[in-house]
Amino acid sequence: MSTETPQRRTRFRWSLTRNGRAKAVAGFTALLLPLAAMVGLASPASAATSATATYLKKSDWGSGFEGQWTVKNTGTTALSSWTIEWDFPTGTAAGSAWDATVTSSGNHWTAKNLSWNGSIAPGASLSFGFNGTGSGSPTGCKLNGASCDGGGVPGDNAPSAPGIPTASAITDTSAKLSWSAATDDKGIKNYDVLRDGAKVATVTGTTYTDTVLTAGTDYSYTVQARDTADQTGPVSGSVKVRTTGGGTGPGPGGDKVNLGYFTNWGVYGRNYHVKNLVTSGSAQKITHINYAFGNVQGGKCTIGDAYADYDKAYTADQSVDGVADTWDQPLRGNFNQLRKLKAKYPHIKVLWSFGGWTWSGGFGAAAQNPAAFAQSCYDLVEDPRWADVFDGIDIDWEYPNACGLTCDTSGPAALKNLSSALRTKFGTANLVTAAITADASDGGKIDAADYAGAAQSMDWYNVMTYDFFGAWAAKGPTAPHSPLTSYTGIPQAGFNSADAIAKLKAKGVPAKKLLLGIGFYGRGWTGVTQAAPGGTATGPAPGTYETGIEDYKVLKNSCPANGTVAGTAYAYCGSNWWSYDTPATIGAKMTWAKNQGLGGAFFWEFSGDTANGELVNAMGSGLQ
Repeated sequence: MSTETPQRRTRFRWSLTRNGRAKAVAGFTALLLPLAAMVGLASPASAATSATATYLKKSDWGSGFEGQWTVKNTGTTALSSWTIEWDFPTGTAAGSAWDATVTSSGNHWTAKNLSWNGSIAPGASLSFGFNGTGSGSPTGCKLNGASCDGGGVPGDNAPSAPGIPTASAITDTSAKLSWSAATDDKGIKNYDVLRDGAKVATVTGTTYTDTVLTAGTDYSYTVQARDTADQTGPVSGSVKVRTTGGGTGPGPGGDKVNLGYFTNWGVYGRNYHVKNLVTSGSAQKITHINYAFGNVQGGKCTIGDAYADYDKAYTADQSVDGVADTWDQPLRGNFNQLRKLKAKYPHIKVLWSFGGWTWSGGFGAAAQNPAAFAQSCYDLVEDPRWADVFDGIDIDWEYPNACGLTCDTSGPAALKNLSSALRTKFGTANLVTAAITADASDGGKIDAADYAGAAQSMDWYNVMTYDFFGAWAAKGPTAPHSPLTSYTGIPQAGFNSADAIAKLKAKGVPAKKLLLGIGFYGRGWTGVTQAAPGGTATGPAPGTYETGIEDYKVLKNSCPANGTVAGTAYAYCGSNWWSYDTPATIGAKMTWAKNQGLGGAFFWEFSGDTANGELVNAMGSGLQ
């Protein structure tokens, strides 16, 4: 979202690269610590042929991966120790490991149990993992000197992952799942169906109907195959299912969306964390969170800030649930805090937002291969480490086929093509949304792309009805940055919320798919000599993080509003002139949004609000 000048956002990203990367690297090993459950201690030993070993690549982040071996005791007596050997092709290697001692000689690798986890009871299993580099897979696996299949028969590998399930016949209490078969060199015995990670059924075919569900509830399903030697393969990708019925809307606001952006960089200088949504009371008022931002690089969705996203360790007093992060937990950072927030407030849905003003330039390459882009986004959003955190994806492509921080020439159909590919990949159980321009001028950005066509694949648009005017025009004229309507003397025709919404409706975008945007900040000038809008200035007013912009929580005290224009407040104090929204103007805008039949409203961003969340409260109350 373009609430900061391109220059500041660019400087921030370079600063993060210099300063944040050291923290991210330092915490990297700790981040990818044990994901496997350790089961069963027993004694005395049994033969090696009474155990199996299977390999799974649990995750892949491009520059590396997480590998996991699982030893299963298939015999009738306890296994007292274990050693796994395998070969990696040249270019693939294991790095730091947990729950095993891993050594190598050339391309040959050996893993041995530690002093406390060598014993495995009959029927039990134990896993260990490691961080790796390269793209190869292990070959020549041996467990305690024998074949890893437990029978000494070469080539009896674990089954492949089944296809990602598809859901159909969804009712208030049931859903039918179907998937493509897994493959195995000795044959498939059956499939385990997992709901929210727990096994709910074992079936011999490739369909299953779950009939004990709750109306209006979200579920996630995966499937795992088992071969005739009782070896289990990797779990399939997940499908999300929401049963019908069970309520009238997405949250406390009834059927209206009240969405806020949470920025990953806010955990640094702003010292704003997920817990602040709880202490401010905002979590009770919102329905959705857009987590900003993931990057768009090389035509793919990529991580925006690994340290803030999933590595930063939270102390008990900083954490949503009052429980401190530990060194060995598999997920930390904002993602884990969002997981805790959703457990505390189940009505909240979270979307991962990609792009934004600084990173919108990456969408041009994405538009060249929409299917590949959608696949990369799905793989990242649905990464097993945090798939349960996110309920969909939001793309903040702020100037398709137009100019912004850079210029895009991908064509008017690019946004529609990208949106269609995302919907196809993410399916109907996930949300797919976009933040879009509010430039309704003749020949402006709304005219540059097929927003009506793209809307067919979108749940809604976040229309960025703010940042119309600001101190990038250093000498003015002063003007409200988020005018609801036009007014006499407005510097640019079509730069107001009402015109933007009207134009999108006229192009065929349904009103219910449009959310009105609110900025939790003000824009201002200095060197101003008149209180009324339209005055001249000498430059941007001073701000805490950037000249020309300041949070509402600061402005309400440092330069209180003393007038309104076009449905937005303004303030004149000393030689400074600011415009921003207050609880009163937000209330009026929410009434206007409901009268227009809009799907709700959204705001940029949480940290600009007061400690008691008075702007979020005004939006929530106004939308009811």
